[in-house]
Amino acid sequence: MGACRDGEKALSDKVEPYIKRDASLLEVGDILVADGHKLAFQVINPFTGKPSRATLVGFLDWKSTALVGYEIMLQENTQYIASALRNAIINLDMVPKIIYQDNGRAFRAKYFTNDKGFNELGFQGLYSKLGIETVFARPYNARAKVIERFFKEFQEGFEKLMPSYVGSNIVNKPAYLMRNEKLHSAWHNYYVPTIQETIKMIDMWLNFKNSQTCPNAPNKTIAEVLEDRKRQNVNADTLDDLMLATEVKTIQRNGVRFLGCDYFDERLYGFKSKVLIKYNLFDLTKIKVFTPKGEYLCTAERVTETHPMAKLLGDVKDYEDYKQKIVRQKQLKKKTVNAVKNYFSTEEIKYLETKMDEEISPPVQTSFKESSKTILNTNNFGTDTKDKNHLPLQTVFRNNSQKYEYLIKHDPNNPWIAEFRQTKEYRLLYE
Repeated sequence: MGACRDGEKALSDKVEPYIKRDASLLEVGDILVADGHKLAFQVINPFTGKPSRATLVGFLDWKSTALVGYEIMLQENTQYIASALRNAIINLDMVPKIIYQDNGRAFRAKYFTNDKGFNELGFQGLYSKLGIETVFARPYNARAKVIERFFKEFQEGFEKLMPSYVGSNIVNKPAYLMRNEKLHSAWHNYYVPTIQETIKMIDMWLNFKNSQTCPNAPNKTIAEVLEDRKRQNVNADTLDDLMLATEVKTIQRNGVRFLGCDYFDERLYGFKSKVLIKYNLFDLTKIKVFTPKGEYLCTAERVTETHPMAKLLGDVKDYEDYKQKIVRQKQLKKKTVNAVKNYFSTEEIKYLETKMDEEISPPVQTSFKESSKTILNTNNFGTDTKDKNHLPLQTVFRNNSQKYEYLIKHDPNNPWIAEFRQTKEYRLLYE
């Protein structure tokens, strides 16, 4: 009748027999249960300065029932979850074997579990990199997650004692928030803690909670069961490196473009290929750059913008920043020119320099105007008429090609022409 009247979920929740699990068969650190809990009291939002309800995302050790790692966040975000996992691993001093967790969007993010894009490039999801197996709870099956019982105790024993308690829903809303409750509203001491103050108070309550008897080991407290574990001496620096998020980017002129900023290192100069970047959203001043095969290239630092008139309108810091960037540009140019000289022959370099000069140099007048010749003739008083018609040849030229063109026109029998026709520069230009 239950299934006919209330549906299959009511049948599963109220009628069907349930399975009891023996947590005494587990060891501390074997399984961590993860979930998020919307706090029933308000905290100060550090971004807006206004009261708001935050979310506690926690990792609970199934064996000891101790909350070994948590973070207070304003929304279900993968970076906060990663930070909570990091806290759990450091507090346990061991990497768990299994994470049994919520079916929510943030826990399902590719940063944690989706290995498809990472396997193709030599990287895996966060849990896979740490060697952790993942198990997802069935949707709308709260009894499968033992952390739900912890959150219920947390709400009854901690949240309702907070002065900024507002209730988890309209049914358990406190009296001072009810309509026309002027007496309770006047009595109430409305104090909203910051996130830092909330963390300190939660830690104090967890110390009290861990002094209680462990349900999976009746002769020991939660703290005693938690203490009886095999430590692995986890290195925090190695752990931080493993927990960096990864993306595929393409190197541009100013390095790697990421989150609206450029990240540059000299070792990226001259490349236009795809690379992997690993970054930590808690420190965006630099990113680590790897080849698609996972080989380390460099650590690129964020490029700062320059004052548009640093020398005249900026301060000392702006001017020094400008000078350093100019010096770096010159160094990279010199490095490129030296590499070209090592690769090409002397004649080829002369040709390249010729082309560069032609592009950079302004046009130069190659022949005198009639007025110039008149002035020149007036300065040569007493000279022979024959000398007036044969001016001295030009001896200074910008490059070999200009000299060749000039001699072909004015002195075609000059021996230099024959010598120049034997060079590679002549063949590149005229053949």
